Amino acid sequence: MYRNSEGYSDPVAGEVMSKLMREYKQKQRQLYRKNSEIKSRPMVYIVSKYAGDIEKNTAAAIAFARFAIQQNRIPVASHLLYPQILDDNDAEQRDLGLLFGQALLALCKEVWVFGTEHSPGMQAEIHEARRLNKRIRFYSEELEEIHEDDR
Repeated sequence: MYRNSEGYSDPVAGEVMSKLMREYKQKQRQLYRKNSEIKSRPMVYIVSKYAGDIEKNTAAAIAFARFAIQQNRIPVASHLLYPQILDDNDAEQRDLGLLFGQALLALCKEVWVFGTEHSPGMQAEIHEARRLNKRIRFYSEELEEIHEDDR
């Protein structure tokens, strides 16, 4: 029973408070379900060029990651992360970044390869995906899927 500030029973205010709490709990359940659905999406490892025209290739990798999000996936694009932390010009640090990327690749359900030209780093990621028996999907830079027979 809801009581007002003076201690008297106030059924109208009590009913309003009950309704507000029911609505709040319902919204919280909906939010929880939505967040659970998003967190349960499959992770896909994004493979695309980084070296060369870094600015252009970074913008392309961001577009590829957004494409994965639109396909209800969680994108993992290690080549957008580790060059920010490690020195890509230092061979030891570059190798470390590639190994970190391969560790993330192992956690992903699929590997999506973008573009028709594959750099040595991309080839290493594709090789690792094959070694781990990951499903590999190939896409053009225009986001059109390329089937194995068409490659």
